Amino acid sequence: MKQIVRTSLRSMGWLTSLIVMVTVVAAWTELPVGADGAATVAVAPPQGDVLRGRYSVITHACGDCHGGFSNPAAPGWLAGVMSPEQEFKIGPFTTRPRNLTPDNATGLGRFTERQIFNALKYGLRPGETPDVAITSTVPGKGNFPLHPKFLAPPMPFTTWRYLPDQELWDMAAYLKRGVKPVVNKVADSDGPPDFWASEYAKPVYGSMSVAAFPTANERKP
Repeated sequence: MKQIVRTSLRSMGWLTSLIVMVTVVAAWTELPVGADGAATVAVAPPQGDVLRGRYSVITHACGDCHGGFSNPAAPGWLAGVMSPEQEFKIGPFTTRPRNLTPDNATGLGRFTERQIFNALKYGLRPGETPDVAITSTVPGKGNFPLHPKFLAPPMPFTTWRYLPDQELWDMAAYLKRGVKPVVNKVADSDGPPDFWASEYAKPVYGSMSVAAFPTANERKP
C-alpha cells in the first residue's frame, strides 16, 4: 500500500509540473484563456508557399492590370496604376488597379495573408473586412458581412473562387512575403461605396466548386 501511495504521489508530481508548465507557457505566449481557465489555441491560417504563389500570380495575369505584365523583373511590378493607360472605363466610372506590393501605407502591407486570401476568394475588400475565416458565402449569414464591400471589376474574383484554396493561400503568401514594397498611392476607383457590391447578385459571389468531369460538353480521353 505504501508503494502505491508513493507511486501515486510521484504521478501527481509529474501531473502538477505539467499543469504548471502549460500555465507558464500560456502566459508567456499570451494564449487566450477560456472561461474554465484552460488555455485555448487559435487556429492559424494555412501557410502559403511563396514560389508556388509566384507562379500563380504570373500565370493568372495579375501583372496585366497591376503592372509588369508577366515579368517580375519589370519596373512597376504589381505596383498598381502609374499612368492613365492602366485605368479601366466601365460605364461612367473609372476603376484603378491597386498597388499589390506589401508597402504598409499604399499597398497590402497592413493586411494579413488571410485578408488577402478573402479578397481573392470572396472579393471582399481587405481594408473593410476583418481578419477572420469566412464561414458562409451568403451576406448576413455566418460571419459573411451583411453589407459586403466588394472589389471593383474587372478584378476576376468571380472566376478565382473556383481555384483551390491552397493556390489562393500561395498567392497571398507571395504578395505578402515575396514582393518588395513599392510606395505608390493609387486613387480610389469611382462610384458610390456600394456601387460595385450591387453589381454582384447572389449567384455570382461566394465560393463555388467546378462541375464534375465530364459534363455534357466534355468527354473522357
